[in-house]
Amino acid sequence: MAPHFFFLSDTDAQALSPELLKAARWLEAHPGQAAMKSMRECARQAGVAPATLTRLAHALGHSGFEGLKALFQAGLAPDTNYAARAHALQLAASSDAADWTERLSEAQHANSASAFVLNSRADYDAVASTLLRADKVYFLGMRASFGLAFHLHYSFGLLAPHGVLLQDLGGTLADQLVRMGEQDVLVVVSLAPYTRQSVWAAEQAKAQGVPVVAVTDSTLSPLVQAAQHKLLFRAQSTSFFQSMVGALAVAEGLAAAVAVQGGSKVLMHLQTVQQQLDKQGAYWEKINRSRNIQSTESRSK
Repeated sequence: MAPHFFFLSDTDAQALSPELLKAARWLEAHPGQAAMKSMRECARQAGVAPATLTRLAHALGHSGFEGLKALFQAGLAPDTNYAARAHALQLAASSDAADWTERLSEAQHANSASAFVLNSRADYDAVASTLLRADKVYFLGMRASFGLAFHLHYSFGLLAPHGVLLQDLGGTLADQLVRMGEQDVLVVVSLAPYTRQSVWAAEQAKAQGVPVVAVTDSTLSPLVQAAQHKLLFRAQSTSFFQSMVGALAVAEGLAAAVAVQGGSKVLMHLQTVQQQLDKQGAYWEKINRSRNIQSTESRSK
C-alpha cells in the first residue's frame, strides 16, 4: 500500500503536467518498487525520463528523488526474522535478479538521505541546544545500537566535557540511571526490534523528570512516547540485518549541530582536546612527522 500522505488530491493532480502525473500515478501503483528501485529503474518502468521523477519530487516539496523515495520506504514493515532475511538474501544472490550489492547500495543511499528528509535543521538545532544546556548528557544504546551511542558520546566529547556513556557492565544500568537529574539529558538510540532495556531506560528517565532524546527509526517507536525530542532515521535493508547508515547520518548531523550551536565554548574545548591528543601521540601521522623532523634536526647538527 502506498503511503497515505502521498495520494494526490484533485488540486495536486491539476497542478501537475501530464508527464508528472503519469510518473506520480506509477509511483502510487508500485510503492514497493518505488521504495527499493533506483530512480533510473523507476523511470524506465514508468515510461518517463529520470529527470521527470526529479521534477515530480520538487513539485511535491522534496529536494530530490531520494526524499520522495524515503516516504515509500516508510510504508515497508521490517521483517525482524534475521534467518528469514538472510535466506532471502541468499536466494536473491543465486537468482537472475539484480545484483544484491546494487540493491543494498540503493537502500543505504535512501537511509542516509532519510536523516535530513525526516528531520529539519530546526530539529537538530533544538536537540543540540538541549544537550549544551544540560548538566550532563547520558548516551545509551544496547546491542546493535551500542556502536551508535558510543559514536555519539565520542563525537560529543570532542565538543563538550559533560557527556557520559551508559553501559550495563555488571548489571549496573539501573544504578547509573537513578543518578540522573532533571537538569540532565538522556540520549537513547534503538531501532526495531527495540531492546527492552533501552525502552525501560527511556521510561525511567521520563519518570524522573529527565528530558529524553530518542534517536530511532519510527514515530511509532516506544522511545518516542517517552521523548521530549526525537531524531528519526530509516533502517531498511535488503540484507539480513537492519541498516545503521541512516542512524550514523543522524549522529553526524547532531554533532555538526552541536558544533554550530556551541560557539566559542565548543571551539575552546575542541582545541584543548586536540592539544591533549597531540601530546599523547594519539595519531600515527603526527608522531611519524615529529620523528622525521627530529631526525632531520639531528643530522643538521
